[in-house]
Amino acid sequence: MNPFKIQRNLKSHTALSLGMCLCLSAHAQSTTTDLREVVVQSGRLEQKQFDAPASIYTIDADTLRSSGPQVNISDVLNRAPGVVALNRNNYAQDVQISIRGFGARSAFGIRGIRLITDGIPSSMPDGQGQTSSVSMTSTDRMEVLTGPLAQLYGNASGGVIQTFTREAGDDPEAQVQVYAGSFGMTRTDSQFSQRSGNVGMVVDYSTFAIEGYRTNSDTRRQQLNSVITVDAKPDTRIKFIVNVFDMPYAKDALGLKANQLAASSMADPSALAARTRKIVKQEQTGAVVEHTVDSDLKLQARLYGGTRSNLQFQATTPTGWIGLERQFEGLGLQAKGKGTVFNDQRVNWVVGTDIDHAQEQRQSGNSTLGDKTPGSLKRNELNETSNRDYFAQANWLLNERYTLTTGVRQSNVTLKSRDDYLADGVNGSGSVSYKATSPVLGLTWHAQDNLNIYINQGKGFETPTMAEAAYSNTTTSVVGQFNPNLNASYSNHLEVGTKWLPTSSSRMDAAWFQIKTTDELVVSRSASGQTSYVNASKTTREGFELALRNQHTKHIRSQISATVIRATYDQGFSSSATTNNVTTLTNVAAGNSLPAIPKRQLFTSLQWSEKGFAAAGQKSALGLEAGLDLISRSSMWANDSNSATATDYALAPGYSQLNARLRRRYQVGLARVEAFVGVDNLTSKDSISSVIVNQSKQQYFEPGLPRSWIIGLQSQIPL
Repeated sequence: MNPFKIQRNLKSHTALSLGMCLCLSAHAQSTTTDLREVVVQSGRLEQKQFDAPASIYTIDADTLRSSGPQVNISDVLNRAPGVVALNRNNYAQDVQISIRGFGARSAFGIRGIRLITDGIPSSMPDGQGQTSSVSMTSTDRMEVLTGPLAQLYGNASGGVIQTFTREAGDDPEAQVQVYAGSFGMTRTDSQFSQRSGNVGMVVDYSTFAIEGYRTNSDTRRQQLNSVITVDAKPDTRIKFIVNVFDMPYAKDALGLKANQLAASSMADPSALAARTRKIVKQEQTGAVVEHTVDSDLKLQARLYGGTRSNLQFQATTPTGWIGLERQFEGLGLQAKGKGTVFNDQRVNWVVGTDIDHAQEQRQSGNSTLGDKTPGSLKRNELNETSNRDYFAQANWLLNERYTLTTGVRQSNVTLKSRDDYLADGVNGSGSVSYKATSPVLGLTWHAQDNLNIYINQGKGFETPTMAEAAYSNTTTSVVGQFNPNLNASYSNHLEVGTKWLPTSSSRMDAAWFQIKTTDELVVSRSASGQTSYVNASKTTREGFELALRNQHTKHIRSQISATVIRATYDQGFSSSATTNNVTTLTNVAAGNSLPAIPKRQLFTSLQWSEKGFAAAGQKSALGLEAGLDLISRSSMWANDSNSATATDYALAPGYSQLNARLRRRYQVGLARVEAFVGVDNLTSKDSISSVIVNQSKQQYFEPGLPRSWIIGLQSQIPL
């Protein structure tokens, strides 16, 4: 792999794909699904997706199942415009997801965007979250909300990803899935669903293992996800959620420097010496209660809690470990209603509150050959994050042609640290509170029955995460000490969009957006795996998104998602990195691109079904189905300085990749059997799957996989 090669130009791919899709849309015939009727969460209110004054993308169960082994949400999120979903192929660091540039700098997990599963937050009050809580094998659908309306979810809501577990049908059913693939990948899933009277239950247990393409990337994990619904009364429903995730180990191959990419399957030598890996276990339970007072008023309450244990061995100097023992819980209340005002103008409204809290014991020490060194504890503190927020939203139908959307959220977020390790003579305790009001105002023009045009504006904010506030910067080094001096970053969002249904079987969504931020958090100093941050810059993100879906005939459908974004620093700043006791100062110029954000991204898909595609909510027909996907991304920077010198090359090349899927369904007695074959990266193109932003040793790159295969077998058996 040669990182200095000329970058691929995506313009020809984009023009070709868009031209094909627009041409085919002119011949669209009767559809299996009416795209006008899909209902989504439009901010905090349910609304038909077509009428929602926001960019909202839905991913249905069939798309999830056809993605393959259903391990990484990045496998399906890459089709949502505005979303950059990068699979690190490194299960010690989770996938890398950003929405309109928010969350791109995260070194692990997700930050800057909200993740919600079955109404329960999977993001902590400080904005940090993990996608491991999502059980894709039992997920029925996903929704991705971007733009101003996302700010109604509070801190770090650059976008919102919601997932919903399937509910039990009328007939009891058992389902078994078995997958195998390249690099020693195995995946199993057992699922049971049953409804008895007013109680429905879905229980899903899955396992995943992979030896890995790169040295030292072996992973093992298992997950239990269960949802029980109880219709206690005709007007009262209770949903219980239980989720257990256990990853005994995920080895970490670490990033590679540009000159190491020729041997892309290797691990950095320090990973082998330190036996770098992560061990995670999370348990979470929750309940959501909905009570319908009458046709105009519905009440909802949610309560959740859980624990997460995280132990990571790192290749620092000297080698060390970090352990986090977290407890989290939260409560949410809301009232949702509808009514009329003035001359019988209809209004839908919601008001509510979210109260969330998390605390974790953060410890660290030295390690020897990948094990804790006895008596080496050098950090021990209790970190706490909490929020107490209030929100309201109203959709006001002014007349048949105009709908006014307005909303506001009042947020109060607190970060606190208690230093329990005082042997070094330093008390690193401290706390800081952030307050913000996030208003949203939008207007939709229902120009025609099949054409909506909207404009939306809103304000948002993003506090530092506890991981970002965990280190302070001295004049000479980075120290493990709580930093209360960081400000929240504030953003102004503007979006103009349109939604058009040329026929009931084709749809086009387009949006232009501009986001300006102040006090953007950037790296101040990085040394020995420790990074301190500072508020140092203003940024601008602006771009255009396009999504096209077409059902050309009963047997053929296609979709395109394209994103063009320009994300730059409007103000320069300086940062430094220390490697082998040598400190390098870097000046970041105004106009530099934000790292980990490709300027252009394209997803295209063409699918064929022998017997025709089924309508939403119905079983797919027996027979053969095939699909071909093209994913293209332009180059992206891995550091703030946008350096491309022989000694510090930080530009990840762009690439285009073809993935193929083939499924065949059979009826064997009472059982419904589906065979699956998939090939990713058909042409075996070299690629960089993700980047580690501002890595102090210039180990920025995590290589993508060469051509790889997946085979699977699924059986559904009525009981």
